[in-house]
Amino acid sequence: MLHRQRPFRRRHSSLAHSLARKYLDRIDDIDKHGPAINSIIELNPDALSIATELDKERRAKGARGPLHGIPVLIKDNIDTHDRMTTTAGSLALGGSIPLQDSFVAKKLRDAGAVILGKTNLSEWANFRSSHSTSGWSGRGGQTKNPYVLDRNPCGSSSGTGAAVAANLCAVGVGTETDGSVVC
Repeated sequence: MLHRQRPFRRRHSSLAHSLARKYLDRIDDIDKHGPAINSIIELNPDALSIATELDKERRAKGARGPLHGIPVLIKDNIDTHDRMTTTAGSLALGGSIPLQDSFVAKKLRDAGAVILGKTNLSEWANFRSSHSTSGWSGRGGQTKNPYVLDRNPCGSSSGTGAAVAANLCAVGVGTETDGSVVC
């Protein structure tokens, strides 16, 4: 079986970097410009270098796990110990650098995922008020539905949902707190 994978690995020796680059370009085109759905709150400044290292690792040792080189976006209430902050969408937590990866972030990295960035959310995972606006945070602004820009994106994981729907990542991770996923 391994001998069948060698030609694939040779042809796709920069697969992780290529995927990360394509998704980052798409985020720039769709999320920041174009329809500007505003689903991404922060990009990982090290995403491309991480992807390059994962490509080298794949060539040297094989895949780390089932998500090796796969670009992932995670909600901004999931801690990552890197150069990104975790703010739950709140300006009050601006500059908050977690001391360690959350359980989820660690498992993603152990499986070989490239964490591209953090997605927007309803501030504090919609736990600040019973009348808060779905998909809005002080840090990220209003997330838009990528198919109907003036419709409610629904749920505090709306940034993740909108990013996945707009094909800004291969995998998105949200959380359920108070109508975050099951709006």
